[in-house]
Amino acid sequence: MIAVVQRVTEARVKVGNTIIGEIGGGLLALVSVAREDDVRDVAWMAAKLTSLRVFRDGSGEKHFDRTVADVGGSILLVSNFTVAADTKKGRRPSFDAAAAPEPGRAIFDQLVAAVRSTGVIVATGEFGGDMRVSLVNDGPATFIVNSRG
Repeated sequence: MIAVVQRVTEARVKVGNTIIGEIGGGLLALVSVAREDDVRDVAWMAAKLTSLRVFRDGSGEKHFDRTVADVGGSILLVSNFTVAADTKKGRRPSFDAAAAPEPGRAIFDQLVAAVRSTGVIVATGEFGGDMRVSLVNDGPATFIVNSRG
């Protein structure tokens, strides 16, 4: 499981003209489920997203000191199979590493449930939907999180 994680002051995802997921301060995670991902990857990613120390401390002096829970933030989880793209060869990305839609949805739903079970507020996009994601990146602070690497 691979995620592009951004620390945000706000983020939202729309399908058509409807906002289907929205958060204030917290993390936006664009998540790709890989073919070989299983419950271990779900548990690892949920723990990593909720324990990643990427927020400033209360004084603003330490930039990477607090977790999303420590700052009372939320997480917007957006499924995004393109994050698993292999771009090493040629000019067209290969998506062979990404999970097929049905198992991908099941694993992604497990991730949503696992993060919610920690008490962090979670919003989501629409799995497989034609989404428009907007955000205000705080920092900017962007991280690649990979359960397999």
